[in-house]
Amino acid sequence: MKPIDRILQKSLSGGRIDVEECITLFESDQIEKIGDTANQIMKKWHPDPITTFVIGRNINYTNICDVYCRFCAFYRAPGSAEGYVLPDETIFQKIQETLDVNGTEILMQGGTNPNLPFSYYTDLLREIKKRFNITMHSFSPAEIMKMKDVSDGLSLEEVVRQLHEAGLDSLPGGGAEILDDRTRRKISKLKGSWRDWMDVMQTAHKLGMHTTGTMVIGFGESMEERALHMLRIRDAQDDVLLQKLNTPGFLAFIPWTFQPDNTNMKAEKVTPEEYLKTLAISRIMLDNVPNFQSSWVTMGPEIGKLTLSYGCNDFGSTMIEENVVSAAGTTHKVNVSSTLQIIREAGKIPAQRNTKYEILRVFDDENVKVDRDFVMQN
Repeated sequence: MKPIDRILQKSLSGGRIDVEECITLFESDQIEKIGDTANQIMKKWHPDPITTFVIGRNINYTNICDVYCRFCAFYRAPGSAEGYVLPDETIFQKIQETLDVNGTEILMQGGTNPNLPFSYYTDLLREIKKRFNITMHSFSPAEIMKMKDVSDGLSLEEVVRQLHEAGLDSLPGGGAEILDDRTRRKISKLKGSWRDWMDVMQTAHKLGMHTTGTMVIGFGESMEERALHMLRIRDAQDDVLLQKLNTPGFLAFIPWTFQPDNTNMKAEKVTPEEYLKTLAISRIMLDNVPNFQSSWVTMGPEIGKLTLSYGCNDFGSTMIEENVVSAAGTTHKVNVSSTLQIIREAGKIPAQRNTKYEILRVFDDENVKVDRDFVMQN
């Protein structure tokens, strides 16, 4: 039996693949075979032919950032005339617009703004929760480390606890890039180590919050670094399950590709085939993470459709607003209507979920009237 066949058979029979086996998969050109295995594993987690999506909005509350990532086209340095902090009333208006189209999730992220005190974040969260019944799936680990820096000596755990008590429901996995310090030092010297990112996530897990994991490929990272990235997510998820913490830990994993346009970093764009292979390998490697999300924002809706046979059970967010990836010249957009269409064209039944991956409504054939009414609102 060829090595790749042995590895894939091992994973299908419930065995756990190691870093060397993961690298072997990355070095293989048998993308469809790897994708088929990932799809079979996805069906063990999710036997029903349902693909979920969430109606959400990405609110970039500030673009001022002091870590100067080479790969980012969105940030502006402190003092820049193009820097901004959104007024609270603008943020409230954006949230109300999200609720008006049946949205349930706000992904609020920005730069690491050194001019905002820690109280800015807790006060803003309280005001949001006072006004709206919506899930705040917000702030990347890098932002939370900046909050710790400006918090007058609070511990990381106390910072996360105060954010949670003020209204932060869960943490997105932004800023993971590659969880290995060789590549991190090359692309973003000031952003912190992979351990800093993981410390924030594990602190959130300890406090009962759930999170998502991400990975960005295309920085020139090695296949070993990709494998180590997945291993570190898997190990942290093992800790959640072993300690029986009051959280599902990493509820989802989302790999996507570096978009080099308009950035200070030159690189060849990752091919759709390499993205799909990475997605499938991550589903195989991360055997303790239940949900995998399509990255149609960077790859486009047609590749997004293919992800649903490469290990994804979720189409992600309708992303009513998105500014970071679009600043790098990538502007794929879908709305609820096209989301339903894409999922159906992939042979799946679409269903709206919330941030906890709980299904809110299923758009099956028996529900055509509800489906049509809902789409007309959006």
